[in-house]
Amino acid sequence: MVLFGFFSLILILMYWVNRAVVLFDQLIADGQSIGVFLTFSALTLPGLIRIVLPLSAFAAALYVANRMIAESELIVVQATGFSPFRLARPMLVFGVIVALLMSILVHYLVPASVTELNRRQTEIAQNATARLLREGQFLSPVNGVTLYIREITPEGELRDIFLSDTRASAESVTYTASSAYVVRTEKGPQLVMIDGMAQTLRADSDRLITTAFADLVYDVGAMIQLPDTSRRSSREVMTHDLLRPTPALATETEKTEPELYAEGHSRIAESLLGLIAPLIGFATLLVGGFSRFGVWRQMVSAIFLLVLIKMIESVTTNAVRADPSLWALVYLPSFCGLLLTTGLLSWSMNPAVFRRRIPEVSP
Repeated sequence: MVLFGFFSLILILMYWVNRAVVLFDQLIADGQSIGVFLTFSALTLPGLIRIVLPLSAFAAALYVANRMIAESELIVVQATGFSPFRLARPMLVFGVIVALLMSILVHYLVPASVTELNRRQTEIAQNATARLLREGQFLSPVNGVTLYIREITPEGELRDIFLSDTRASAESVTYTASSAYVVRTEKGPQLVMIDGMAQTLRADSDRLITTAFADLVYDVGAMIQLPDTSRRSSREVMTHDLLRPTPALATETEKTEPELYAEGHSRIAESLLGLIAPLIGFATLLVGGFSRFGVWRQMVSAIFLLVLIKMIESVTTNAVRADPSLWALVYLPSFCGLLLTTGLLSWSMNPAVFRRRIPEVSP
């Protein structure tokens, strides 16, 4: 468990640094504080830990088995009559603990963190909209759009508005208004301009068309894409709800009921990899036995077997996404891992089975 925690910390830091660089560029460059950056980093950790735990459990199992073989501890224990299956029992308990940690992550912590992360992103997007409301400054929220507000009253009235929109290549439009208000609607924030003029310059004919208006609505949400908070993604739904999908949940997540059901089982299968990974690593090293040259061949074989399990997982995941009725395939990697573990432990019990027998020479 100590080595498991050590390897988990190292791998999480490696993954987190790569993720933190992207978050730092997105948030700090957008004017957010370091506190917001740390909050977002913390909310992404459950998803990273979910990926890391099986790998760190596998590395810990390899390290422990290699050290026990190098110090002849396994040889001594086997000489007392302990079978490979009995030796693998502590590793099985360790795998169950890792699988339980994985279950807590994939079934509860990851969906909760995704929900909170989406909520924080919505708040930041709304704050970004509020940053457009600065008086006495020419602001360019997106390329081709320039906004100027002379004064903002305590009541929220925007006075003397200048808005230039040159995003369209065929024409550019300049809006001026004596006053305006920001109104939040279901489609996002809208800028309602009062008593103004729209000047449209056509690029093909160089004609200037002016239109006076008493009131005009301009979509501010088009400048800043606000997340859709009216719907949840399937990643935010708890596993017990995915295993009992309803038509309302399917409509909300924009997925079919079989797809939700298959996703729930894929989470269960993912947590089982925390049990399979250390067993494969330990069982593979038991096959080698003691050698003065070490067990590097068995370690390479263990890594290959783990990669093979991940490849099977990738193939079955794609098959289930294409046809959710094949949801049972998500348990195939775990089943193959158990078969490999059983076969390797049986092999280590009878190592002479796969050895070439030398024919006896009669005197």
